[in-house]
Amino acid sequence: MTSLLYLISTIISIFIWLLIANAILSWLVAFNVVNTNNQFVSTVGNFLYRITEPPLRPIRRIIPTMGGLDISPVVLILLLIFLRNLLFEYAPMMM
Repeated sequence: MTSLLYLISTIISIFIWLLIANAILSWLVAFNVVNTNNQFVSTVGNFLYRITEPPLRPIRRIIPTMGGLDISPVVLILLLIFLRNLLFEYAPMMM
């Protein structure tokens, strides 16, 4: 049971890092630091978009952008950290 908890925690941590990478890449594209015509940048951006967009979409429907600032990744990261902490808090009771 403990191994399963650590696996879920690791998956959550990896997803949090993917969200951060997606946010950084979107800033770099917005400020013309990286060019999306580059095949590698386009492939990485497409991968990050496809992985992170499905869980972000419902949050974006609820929380609108504030002056062009999208805080949905921050909200999702906070929810994932809460979920991970909750998992470790209630898991010992199940054993």
